[in-house]
Amino acid sequence: MFTGLIREVGRLQRLDHRGREGHVTVACSAVLGDAAPGDRIAVDGACLTVEALSAEGFTAFLSRETLERTTLSSLRPGDPVNLEPSLRLSDRLGGHLVQGHVEGVGTVRSLAPSGLGWTLVADLPEGLEEAVIPKGSIALAGVSLTIADLSGNRIEVALVPATLENTTVGSWKPGTRVNVETDMVGRYVLSHLKRQGGPGGLSIGDLMDRGF
Repeated sequence: MFTGLIREVGRLQRLDHRGREGHVTVACSAVLGDAAPGDRIAVDGACLTVEALSAEGFTAFLSRETLERTTLSSLRPGDPVNLEPSLRLSDRLGGHLVQGHVEGVGTVRSLAPSGLGWTLVADLPEGLEEAVIPKGSIALAGVSLTIADLSGNRIEVALVPATLENTTVGSWKPGTRVNVETDMVGRYVLSHLKRQGGPGGLSIGDLMDRGF
């Protein structure tokens, strides 16, 4: 489990494909701490299991599901990646609950200055918008963000200076592909309501408006 608060931006060292699976090696320092083989580290929002550690970084296994569902398969040596170690029960929950289970890949449409920060507009993968609401949480490339506005599958997010400075978000541009994970609580609520006979084809926002 993670919070969507990025600990550091690492750099991809190697990406080795072995058939439909592979291994990724990331150069980093802050997330290593007391890390050990078997620990989980989120890389651009995808929960990976550490297989080996060195003084310069770590190596993790990439399953077929991870390669097919996330942006990790398109990474190149030197690319920056958002890193977050898994949450301890004693840690502050400064973002929101993030599983590291990427649901699909979205696309950045625009980034524009807005006061001291920026406004991000991005398109979500088809079908994920039903679990999203205005003022709700979403993780893009592992970063916990709050949705300012929603229209269809297009979201608008206000970015604060700290996010731009301490994550890869500051380097995004139109066309950048980002891993998407919708709010876990919203997904469970939506699934439960639908199983209990809630109207089909409605989003979590629609169901809330109707009092379900």
